[in-house]
Formats: sequence, structure tokens, C-alpha cells
Amino acid sequence: MSLLTTALVGLSGYVLGSLAWGYWLARIVTGTDIRRVGSANTGAANVWRVAGFKTAVAVALLDIGKGSLAAAVGLVVGGGTGAVVAGIGALIGHWRPLFLRFRRGGKIVATTVGVALVMAPLASLAVAVLWWLVLLSTRYTSVASITGAIALPPLVYVFGGSWAEVLFTVGAAVAILALHQANIRRLMHGTENRFTIRRPGPPRRAPTPARDSGHP
Repeated sequence: MSLLTTALVGLSGYVLGSLAWGYWLARIVTGTDIRRVGSANTGAANVWRVAGFKTAVAVALLDIGKGSLAAAVGLVVGGGTGAVVAGIGALIGHWRPLFLRFRRGGKIVATTVGVALVMAPLASLAVAVLWWLVLLSTRYTSVASITGAIALPPLVYVFGGSWAEVLFTVGAAVAILALHQANIRRLMHGTENRFTIRRPGPPRRAPTPARDSGHP
């Protein structure tokens, strides 16, 4: 690819990655700014806490889809290299979305799976199955995400991925671990939240102090 084509492929991946489905769907369903509650990121895990399981699944599928679309566009335009460049753009877009004015987005887990689905579909599907198995056994989405991130590079290699694709997934895994540092600290201190399929109720407000009536 020429330098201009590479830049355009990366930019297209970034714009697709910037589609802030978690923010938009949570806003539509609950009227809540997802960035002001829970973990304050726009990923499916935080949407699950705020808007429920069905909305979170929709967000996860859309985030996977935008990663796959970005990688597919890159693949058509520039082959394997184009898919990697577009995939990198998509991850950056999901982390710092254009449509949220470059403010905090998500932790790139589902988008990484979407990119890998185009590069190495069998590896990506294996990681998706592993993610669910770990989640159901531990009920920690952070543990599931970290486990999947670590498992992805060797799986891409085993299923015949190119070195560029393996290096892409290594970089994605490092980024996912970095974005989960707060979760890792909470896990170490035993304060990480576990998940339930049931949607949590609205947060309780502190009681309003009674006014002094003037009587003794």
C-alpha cells in the first residue's frame, strides 16, 4: 500500500471504531450517560450494569461488527497489512471515539474480537467461547476479558495467522491489560464486582434530612 492508502485505511478504521454504540444505546434505553455511572466506560460490560443483559449483548455484537467491518475494508483495500492497519485504527477509535470528542470510550475487548474474526476466524471464535466459559465460572467480566486477551495471540499463531496478525493481537492484549489495571487492583483486593444476568435496580438516594418544624 502507498502511504496515502495506508493513512486512509487507518482513518476509515478509526471512524468505524468511533461508533459509540454503548453510549448511544444506553442513552436510548435508560436516558443515562454511561460515562457517569459504573466503570464510566462505554463497553458492553458497563452497559450490562446499567441497561441490562439484552442491551449489553446488542452493544457487544455491534462493537464486534464494527471491528470486523474495519478489518474487512482494510483487507479488501490492502490485504493482510490493510486489515492490521484498519484494525489498529478501530481499536484506537473505540478507546477514544471521534463521536464522543475523543473522550474515554471502551476497553477494546469486543472490537479486538471483531478484528480478529476477519484475520483469524477460528481463533476469534475460540476466544469468544473461552470468554463465556471464564465469565460463567467466575462471574468476573474483567477476568474473562484478560484471559481472552492473553489467549488470543497464541491461538492466532496456532490457527495459521501471519506474524503481522500475531503482533497485532499481542499489541491488543497489552492494551487490554493496561486498560484493565483498575480491575486488576480490585481483583487483588477482593472488591471487583461480580455479574448477574438480572438487571440491577436504580441506585438508592441518600435520605433527605427532615426540616425543623420549629416545635420543641
